[in-house]
Amino acid sequence: MKRLLLAATLFLLSLPAFAAGPARDRLDAFAKGMHSLTGRFSQTMANANGDPGKTSTGTMALQAPRQFRWETTAPYKQTIVADGSRVWLYDPDLEQVTVRKQSSEEAQSPLTVLTDLSQMDKDFKVTEKGEQDDLQWLRLQSTGKDPQFDYADLGFDASGLARMVFKDQLGNTTTIQFAGWQRNAALPADTFNFVPPPGTDVIGDAPVLQTQPVK
Repeated sequence: MKRLLLAATLFLLSLPAFAAGPARDRLDAFAKGMHSLTGRFSQTMANANGDPGKTSTGTMALQAPRQFRWETTAPYKQTIVADGSRVWLYDPDLEQVTVRKQSSEEAQSPLTVLTDLSQMDKDFKVTEKGEQDDLQWLRLQSTGKDPQFDYADLGFDASGLARMVFKDQLGNTTTIQFAGWQRNAALPADTFNFVPPPGTDVIGDAPVLQTQPVK
């Protein structure tokens, strides 16, 4: 489930900036003038049979153009940080950090686009899905050869992005609820820095211990 959380987070970082209609109008209103965003999330995954798992909760922050922090606080702790150069996945229970290069796909992938609507994403077919549960919905379907997801639906209320529902290639469905958005809040300088705690095993690409500026 933790790896699915990482995949969901990276996918959440690539919302396309097109498709005319009420959902796109709400996206435009939410993202206009935004350069940073913080909020809370709750996430539940159901398997292909519809059996739900535990709900995880936490906080997130992002900053244009390529930095984000996704911190799960319950029922387990986990931290994902993209510093503009690397993506860090820290699991304190395992005392392990996985680090790898932050690809261009991840860099242009819905949280970063929320802070830069000029960053048109050409990798998805985007369709207005109408109103349901008092939200206006966009459906995203990858046009790539090996998509990670069957589809992702993003629901917008009058305040912005309220919910994301996506189905992976194994038939699992994940629902993420968002709340407490704060636009353009002043973020601490170390929000998108990650330094592995002493004694933690670091695996993956050669670690970079300071945020790499995006050029």
